[in-house]
Amino acid sequence: MSEMLTLEKFEEASEIVKKVTSETKLIYSDFLSAQTGNKVYLKPENMQLTGAYKLRGAYYKISTLSPEAREKGLITASAGNHAQGVAYAAKKYNVNAVIVMPTTTPLMKVNRTKSYGAEVILKGDVYDEACEYAYQLAEEKGYTFIHPFDDLAVATGQGTIAMEIFKELPLVDIILVPIGGGGLATGVSTLAKLLNPKIHVIGVEPAGANCMQASLEAGEVVTLPGVNTIADGTAVKTPGKEIFPYIKENIDEIIAVPDEELVVSFLDIVENHKMIVENSGLLTVAALRHLSVKNKKVVSILSGGNMDIITMSSVVQQGLIFRDRIFTVSVLLPDKPGELSKVSEVIAAQSGNVIKLEHNQFVSINRNAAVELRITLETFGTEHKNQIIKALEENGYQPRQVRTII
Repeated sequence: MSEMLTLEKFEEASEIVKKVTSETKLIYSDFLSAQTGNKVYLKPENMQLTGAYKLRGAYYKISTLSPEAREKGLITASAGNHAQGVAYAAKKYNVNAVIVMPTTTPLMKVNRTKSYGAEVILKGDVYDEACEYAYQLAEEKGYTFIHPFDDLAVATGQGTIAMEIFKELPLVDIILVPIGGGGLATGVSTLAKLLNPKIHVIGVEPAGANCMQASLEAGEVVTLPGVNTIADGTAVKTPGKEIFPYIKENIDEIIAVPDEELVVSFLDIVENHKMIVENSGLLTVAALRHLSVKNKKVVSILSGGNMDIITMSSVVQQGLIFRDRIFTVSVLLPDKPGELSKVSEVIAAQSGNVIKLEHNQFVSINRNAAVELRITLETFGTEHKNQIIKALEENGYQPRQVRTII
């Protein structure tokens, strides 16, 4: 189909990207293997120098350009990881780079991109709007555009991940790969099928930005009316047109993951592997629980780890709530001294840890009959939460679980 995406080009790219990539050896996950009934390996691209796999495609693409094309200056649009890849690769080639990023890009990604010497312009709410502006600038100023995913050379560079997976785990059965625009999935699935036509390659998208799933169902590239996901690196409305035929041919299925599952996956990886993985990189971890097979060798590609502290804090809090490690109950009490103490004793007897109390005397006209007490508690999980609720009921209270806001 192309002079790119051949075994020879993948081999060439694998040698070239070694100049800038770190060795991200597979990590066997006892925890995820036990949870899913498969032999799960993680490919930690979050440990790359720029915090993501994108450096591979950016560096390989720039290596294929003529010196004249590089000297014009490079431009791209990116929600963060491709931005850092292009900025770092441009620095290595000693050429200028301009990066257009959506205004919603986490501050850490913006600052890291600037730290590699690139000029950053914030434009548009989503990637697609930033990309449109980058094309406009490329035309006006004569820059060479480096597309983050809809480019066969970029996809070839990303596919070098599959080469490394096969070298370490030749008998891999399934590879799970995140999909935003589709460049990573194109490279990985195409090379994987060249090396082993029987391998099963599954693309994973956020449910709120499943542009590739929608396109495959339609049989052609379609644009979503909007995207809504915490996985900012894969928040793409329109997948790549150049790479779409390869996706159609080599991706066996697509799993769409809701945001809530990413939140829980973040805690799983932090607690069990001591790694920070961004929401887009966690798509393949969440997808493990959607697999219907057992006892297969499965590789989850963790595409990146560039997450700012504020996002991280929010994800941890929400994860604790989803896991019932933190929950809030409302109880009605008579408005008289000692009632709060009685409730506290019931909770203490069950080893519940109170982290917040809200006492509302104005929930009822008759304060002698009832005031509302909202109690936010820290627990060991769902079983412990249910134990505390049962104890409150047995002591004459009527606890009602309400939305937890920390």
